[in-house]
Amino acid sequence: MIRFTKPANEYNALVLAYIGDSLYDVYVRSRIIEEHSGMTAHKMHVEAIKFVSAHGQSEAVKNIEGKLSESELSAYKRGRNTKSFTVPKNADVGEYRRATGFEALLGWLYVSGSEERLDEVMKLSYESLLAGGNIV
Repeated sequence: MIRFTKPANEYNALVLAYIGDSLYDVYVRSRIIEEHSGMTAHKMHVEAIKFVSAHGQSEAVKNIEGKLSESELSAYKRGRNTKSFTVPKNADVGEYRRATGFEALLGWLYVSGSEERLDEVMKLSYESLLAGGNIV
């Protein structure tokens, strides 16, 4: 794991979201490979998009928000409330902001060195989408 020199709260929320997006992408794709090894790479990609899209991340964070600590909620809200200059064509502004907050939370956990909690939050998020069936 890379060790960051500054405390997590000193990084821009969009930088934390950039980190978190990468982490969640690798986590989701790794889970899909383990759980669906017989799928083609294209089908795995299509499955992964359900989780890593703005819609999927927005749903995931709504599902787990009650399980976050105050400091985790603060990191999430900081990312969610950060102004972004773009919104993907396949997401509304609310979904995109929640997804950015979710990614910022994951980045914040990583930069903070909270690997165990990061894994726990990603697992909760992924499994909440599977259990709820609320992904496209």
